[in-house]
Amino acid sequence: MKILVTGGAGFIGSAVIRHLIHNTEHSVVNVDKLTYAGNLESLACIEGSERYAFEHVDICGAHEINRVFYKHQPDAVMHLAAESHVDRSIDGPSEFIQTNIIGTYTLLEAARSYFNGLDESRQQAFRFHHISTDEVYGDLEGTDELFTETTAYAPSSPYSASKASSDHLVCAWHRTFGLPVIVTNCSNNYGPYHFPEKLIPHMILNALEGKPLPVYGDGKQVRDWLYVEDHARALVKVVTEGEVGETYNIGGHNEKQNIEVVQTICDLLEELAPQKPSGINNYRDLITFVSDRPGHDLRYAIDATKIANDLGWKPGETFESGIRKTVLWYLDNSQWCNSVLTGDYQLNRLGNS
Repeated sequence: MKILVTGGAGFIGSAVIRHLIHNTEHSVVNVDKLTYAGNLESLACIEGSERYAFEHVDICGAHEINRVFYKHQPDAVMHLAAESHVDRSIDGPSEFIQTNIIGTYTLLEAARSYFNGLDESRQQAFRFHHISTDEVYGDLEGTDELFTETTAYAPSSPYSASKASSDHLVCAWHRTFGLPVIVTNCSNNYGPYHFPEKLIPHMILNALEGKPLPVYGDGKQVRDWLYVEDHARALVKVVTEGEVGETYNIGGHNEKQNIEVVQTICDLLEELAPQKPSGINNYRDLITFVSDRPGHDLRYAIDATKIANDLGWKPGETFESGIRKTVLWYLDNSQWCNSVLTGDYQLNRLGNS
């Protein structure tokens, strides 16, 4: 298959592309606007592949998106392009509305036009896979509750509301226009190449520099953590084997309080990076509780039974194995981290696009 991946220079998108090139025979067209979170250095290991092509395109631009479809003739779309940081959505919702809602609409219309022009056999094989988040479901109150594919939507932040909107658009294009869509909703991802504004890389890199480790509220917010390479495997499984019109929840079976995550990182750094910055006796001493985020959801947790039963996917990493791999990766890849922290990756990308 030739798969068009939107947002392929982002965290999850780049993991999907690396998996496709390294572990399958599929080819990839990476469509990315290269916002601050898009980093082509995360794809350096595959950029020379004959099965990989890059298009520097904004999904909100209908003319360019249509050009990409007709030039590359994809067999499937994996739509990952999105603004995704909750704090940024609170500070400035406009970009989230534009990219996550208008961008998805524009992409759906381009895909619909392209799909309608395919012959019958190619139409039967075509898939539009929309990748979303468990945050569209809102908050879980009971400690035993889990998000299922039939959980009602109740988004809390501008980010999750914009993703919920895009989910509804995708499902409507299936029901009204017959576009063959599949939706997945995932729990919190972590792993290599994660942009440092996110919790886990932010804590690792701050700790290594002896900076405070800011934890919202009392740190008891619970998230289900999914190793990004496990997620990439699941997404490829869904786009190649999933049933049209279905939704699949993808989770890591690893519920942890935020404070537990930060403490685990500190303890791993004690073992793996014992030479601390001057004046620091223990990495845990850097933990600093700060005012909670507005509208902060207390608990997310995914029931991933459906994807396990229907498609045979289960996560390969426990939180303990995945977080160790993640900390080791950041310790071993200081050049990538420095490029992001200094902004050099943005200069490099301009020269490559």
